[in-house]
Amino acid sequence: MDRTLPETRLAPLRTPTGLSDTATQDIRGALNILLADVFALYLKTKNFHWHMSGPHFRDYHLMLDDQGDQIIAMTDPIAERVRKIGGTTLRSIGQIATLQRVLDNEADYVDPLDMLAELRDDNADLVQRIRAAHVICDEAGDIASASLLENWLDETERRVWFLFEAGRRGNA
Repeated sequence: MDRTLPETRLAPLRTPTGLSDTATQDIRGALNILLADVFALYLKTKNFHWHMSGPHFRDYHLMLDDQGDQIIAMTDPIAERVRKIGGTTLRSIGQIATLQRVLDNEADYVDPLDMLAELRDDNADLVQRIRAAHVICDEAGDIASASLLENWLDETERRVWFLFEAGRRGNA
């Protein structure tokens, strides 16, 4: 009796996509760096949420909790989009630390209005980074990635607006 195993068919290593190899590489790179920034911004937002104090504690604490939820909700779709186009995505905290452009804040105390201003600026920077990634996706004809980025752009601009308004002093 012949006990040899039948020939098995192996799946290709790359996910099939209609995008060129160069486009996939460019989009994967842009989205992975964006993903690292989003993870870093999430942790910074939660850091400030956890360490908020002062007379507006409840309002700021709840706002940053909502914003943190919105930011973390971006991570899985970004990573899955990278995989859908045949790329690989982040694998570790170390890789995030290598790629992130959002600066950490490990200060023992940060004034609440300074927290809001720092997060406002970080989100404003993220707006520009999302726009830059959108250009790469547009040039490659990656409509699906561009569409996702457009929604996140609107959400991020809304966070900038809320942080700006919450951090205003007086009627100026």
